[in-house]
Amino acid sequence: MVWNAVIFGPHDTPFEDGTFKLTMEFSEEYPNKPPLVKFLSKMFHPNIYADGGICLDILQNRWSPTYDVSAILTSIQSLLSDPNPNSPANSMAAQLFKENRREYEKRVKACVEQSCN
Repeated sequence: MVWNAVIFGPHDTPFEDGTFKLTMEFSEEYPNKPPLVKFLSKMFHPNIYADGGICLDILQNRWSPTYDVSAILTSIQSLLSDPNPNSPANSMAAQLFKENRREYEKRVKACVEQSCN
């Protein structure tokens, strides 16, 4: 089963005003295994792979069958607010986040603008 989802960019972050589309693919083993969650929207973030895959512990080794869709989407939205540049899926985004925040935010804003189209 595949669901489409939308996450709004968190306030007071470079992602603010963005509307980001995702897919959530649930296997027959759900809720014992996490869904496969990917961004369809173009993203520039230390913990999001080029293919839209998300490096988030609750979607991998910290999964619990008690997590519901709301908890997953809330966790992803929190990740947008608080990236972990020490576990990068996108090394360029992680490097800019740590060393050149202005350029990082500029690239994020470009993704936000694309998300509104």
